[in-house]
Amino acid sequence: MSRPVQRIRIFNLQDRTSNPAARSPYIVRWRVDGQDYSEAFPTRPQADRYRARLLVARADGEHFDPRSGEPVSWSPAGEDTPVHAWARRWTAEQWDEWAPRTRKAYCYSLARFLPLVCAPGAPPPPKGLRKYLRDTLPPDADIDERDPCERWLDRWCLSLGDLTRENLAEVSRKLGVGDRGQTLASASASRYRRESHSCIRRAVDLEFLPVDPWPPTPKGRNRRKVHRARKTVDIRRLPDPAAMVSIIDHMRSHQPGSRTYQAMTAVVYYGGLRPSEVAMLRPRALILPDDPGPESNAGWGYVEVTEADDGWDEPVEPKTGDRRVPIPPRLVRLLRDWVREHHLGPDDLLFRTRCGNRPSESNWARAMKRACELAKHRRIRVYDGRHAAATTWLKAGLPLGDTARRLGHSVETLVSHYIGALDGDETSGNKLIDAVLSATREQIVEAS
Repeated sequence: MSRPVQRIRIFNLQDRTSNPAARSPYIVRWRVDGQDYSEAFPTRPQADRYRARLLVARADGEHFDPRSGEPVSWSPAGEDTPVHAWARRWTAEQWDEWAPRTRKAYCYSLARFLPLVCAPGAPPPPKGLRKYLRDTLPPDADIDERDPCERWLDRWCLSLGDLTRENLAEVSRKLGVGDRGQTLASASASRYRRESHSCIRRAVDLEFLPVDPWPPTPKGRNRRKVHRARKTVDIRRLPDPAAMVSIIDHMRSHQPGSRTYQAMTAVVYYGGLRPSEVAMLRPRALILPDDPGPESNAGWGYVEVTEADDGWDEPVEPKTGDRRVPIPPRLVRLLRDWVREHHLGPDDLLFRTRCGNRPSESNWARAMKRACELAKHRRIRVYDGRHAAATTWLKAGLPLGDTARRLGHSVETLVSHYIGALDGDETSGNKLIDAVLSATREQIVEAS
């Protein structure tokens, strides 16, 4: 049930410095639903700060505790704090420390964790609870206490003190199971457990809980670091240039949004940009040569990569900093026509839906899946377009340093990720080495 609207009045600061016996002469007074409260301070700045915090809490619609008169959020957490309330407090505490992608990852993990931490006999969660949590876990989110999802959390979510190793062991097991009962990938399940455990462990660090209730990870072969897979790209599953062009061509369908996903995929492949960077491209970031006319081919252009999407449709710095990427004539023509057709200004975003929203990752992935089926190629992810660009450039003989710069990588990262793309150079490399060794043998013979 939603809380009733409170009547909160905050009075002007009282100054009692005229009383020599007053050790704390500055009084902050306020009233909540007819009940008066006050707090005394020895200096005016202290009193002003406290009163300002009360004003901000009232403006933000926070609920005031009738016992203390202060906002509920000011009360220290304890074992009776609901887990979902603690998760929001912990997220707000860590938010400024996290990178944008880390914020998104933790919100996603907690959105899977919190619906599982429910009391015995709880009814099934409302439809869309995970999305609701992803939207309301950020500290600046608006929370409607009348929302069915919020009411379900208030009614059925366990408190911190109710967490035991037994019920968290069951939660940990369920974090490794998908919506259709399938076993999730080990890396995904481990990430959900690790990030959910971090939330609970912070309550232990602050002594809101006496001991860590999270069950220990079972010991076994999966804990041995020697069995970790190398983080290399499997180039065998990537499309060659002809196949990638076919996939891009097949992305266009009768759906109006398909053209947007087709153009975005072309930027990923021909420019080697990350999908998050494509989502924040603007015309001002494009350096395109003059249009030579319909009968000629455009020259090479550039894309200034200075922004990326943080996951909530907000611009942030790219993952590895700003860079300038050359783009081939085919992409130059596509982007020039796109800007002209959509009448975009310098600061407008290139790729938006008809409603002006960010193109969704799920729709982009579906468009890619459909195009792969039509092109008769094994299914690839959107990000594989960037991998395909890297392998194409390497096989074309582009120097490692130039390839790394275009991708926004170091040379070490490039080589470790795309080592398979360099395997085809073994024969030519052997010939070069053999030529040097042959010359050395000739010099030895002549010297003898």
